[in-house]
Amino acid sequence: MKGDGLSYPPRGLPRVEAARYVGVGPTLFDEMVADRRMPKPKRINSRVIWDRVELDIAFSELPSKEDGLGALLAASPKIK
Repeated sequence: MKGDGLSYPPRGLPRVEAARYVGVGPTLFDEMVADRRMPKPKRINSRVIWDRVELDIAFSELPSKEDGLGALLAASPKIK
């Protein structure tokens, strides 16, 4: 595809780039799509791509480090 001279991020990302965009490897990204932490891809003819805006929304909905730590501490057995 020929560039148009404008500088903007692509809206659609292939699998490996979508994984890199959210900061994980392709295998973990596949798991996150399967368990719905990340959106399903869109199909354009034979291409399978992820919408960058949907990735942003899904990423924003992931628990923060503090939320995850609090859940782990709440679920762990109490030490006396």
